[in-house]
Amino acid sequence: MNDYSAIEQQLKARLSDIMERSREIEDDLRHPLDDDLEEQAIDLADDEALEGVDNVLLAEARQIRLALSRIDTGTYGFCANCGEEIAPARLKARPIATRCIKCAA
Repeated sequence: MNDYSAIEQQLKARLSDIMERSREIEDDLRHPLDDDLEEQAIDLADDEALEGVDNVLLAEARQIRLALSRIDTGTYGFCANCGEEIAPARLKARPIATRCIKCAA
């Protein structure tokens, strides 16, 4: 069994960063609209872009939570497809990986 404590700490730190950024985005999205219609159009376009960024962040947060769960259950580091061990270099590069490089190709 491998010691994934360094990866676990990295994932937890990234999750904390993501959740903080998501909170900031959600706060930005709650602003009232300007009375000026042109400004409203700009604000709405900006809000749409922010929502897209927030969706990407929340999707990454879900993947990180799943990786942390796999660490807790002892299934982290094994390919979800073939069951073989995922190379440590792959996990270091992509800690949320669920498949070995062969199955991911």
